[in-house]
Amino acid sequence: MNNLKRFLAGILSITAIMTATVSCSKEEASSENNEHYKSQDDIAVEAGDDIKGENDADITGQTIYWLADYDLNPTNNNDRSVALSLFEDVYGGKIEWIQTDSENKFSTLAQRLLAGDPVDMFPYEWDAVPNGVTKNQYQPLDPYYDILEMDTELWDDMTDVIDMFEYNDSHYVIPYAVSDPLLITYSRKLMEAEGLDDPRELYEDGEWDWDAMMEMMNSFVSNAPEGVTRYGINGWFGQAVMQSTGETVVKYDGEKFINNINSPEIEKAQLLLQEMATNNLYQPGWIGYFPDDHNTLFFAMANWALGGSNAKNQDADLMVVPFPKSPDADDYYLCANFAAKMLVDGSDKGEAVATYIKCERLAATNEEYMEVAKQKALIVEQTASGITKSYITEEQYDAIQEYLDTDNTTPVFDFGYGMGDRMYGDGEYTYETRGVMNNLESTLLEGNETVDSWATLRDAWTGVIDEEIAKFN
Repeated sequence: MNNLKRFLAGILSITAIMTATVSCSKEEASSENNEHYKSQDDIAVEAGDDIKGENDADITGQTIYWLADYDLNPTNNNDRSVALSLFEDVYGGKIEWIQTDSENKFSTLAQRLLAGDPVDMFPYEWDAVPNGVTKNQYQPLDPYYDILEMDTELWDDMTDVIDMFEYNDSHYVIPYAVSDPLLITYSRKLMEAEGLDDPRELYEDGEWDWDAMMEMMNSFVSNAPEGVTRYGINGWFGQAVMQSTGETVVKYDGEKFINNINSPEIEKAQLLLQEMATNNLYQPGWIGYFPDDHNTLFFAMANWALGGSNAKNQDADLMVVPFPKSPDADDYYLCANFAAKMLVDGSDKGEAVATYIKCERLAATNEEYMEVAKQKALIVEQTASGITKSYITEEQYDAIQEYLDTDNTTPVFDFGYGMGDRMYGDGEYTYETRGVMNNLESTLLEGNETVDSWATLRDAWTGVIDEEIAKFN
């Protein structure tokens, strides 16, 4: 362990120097002598056998066949992730990438399963449970609980999240972390100029709720200078509005699925979306970063958009908070994704896949590994000419980690997103062709000539939800 600590200390020292170099002033950053490319980041981690558990399997020399639209192996073996470093150096395993693209990965998986071609591990996506399971695409991870060390403190803070995915008394999805939270990005400089409260401070005081957000947006829009059009919010947040109530469209009682569309809390969420549209608070259209004209108060998107938003608004003092809670909610319910890997049906590498998942969990929880991940995340991405493309500040990074902590927020998963294209699918992305969940997220916000109220929207899709749920009950 002492060798590991010395190695990590050296890595952190190098990283600190690199981060300081690329965090210079804009004038210094533009100099050719101070350029740093994120793609050149070669920070790595090594570890010894002392991380092994007493129930570990011997997977030395085994190769996991990983089917996905991205490779877990870095180019030229540079900048391995912490998890991959542990998996290869400590456990002696390897991962071989079976390349596909995002549009064809499920059809490729089906073809390989049908042909008996090797595939062991697949990315988790919402469609995995129950749809993927009922298609015999995946197998449960329960037989490998000892290897995963599920009964130890390693997983304490994820127990409720893991149980949320339990289906047919089995765990096909074992998230090792909560990921990609839906965040509200705002400019503290703009807030101060408008005489508005800081949402981060409201969150810390437990007062960041729908009412506070709506009051801010209405104030900002109504105070627009003459000839200027202002908006309250842009981005993607319909799902976050519904989930901020703590309710889901589809519930699961351990035996059957239940249509919960008549929930009074979901109705309140839908009425909030309609109010945003009616008051012209919503700015439609895709921007992809916090609008740099500063005529929109809030930008809603997952944390991946924060780096680009910072680069576009370097003097705006951007900060992030989760989507505000419903005034009637007892907690901050987080709209987010879940970092997980699926064990493919028919694979005989269950022990190796479970070992890799454990490595991911170790990487997500070990303080020394987490510090390395943080320093890597703080490296500024620049072009060859020194123009800043993306960065996040340490304050922003720490805040996001706080929001992802299940002691502070409660992540939500709705089985409705995992019931196939009719429930959640883009189609041609029209009201008639897209999935039910897609329509519930956006119809009242974006407007539709055939839908004038929540009652109309609800009644139009209640029967479809019943029909789709029946396929899985």
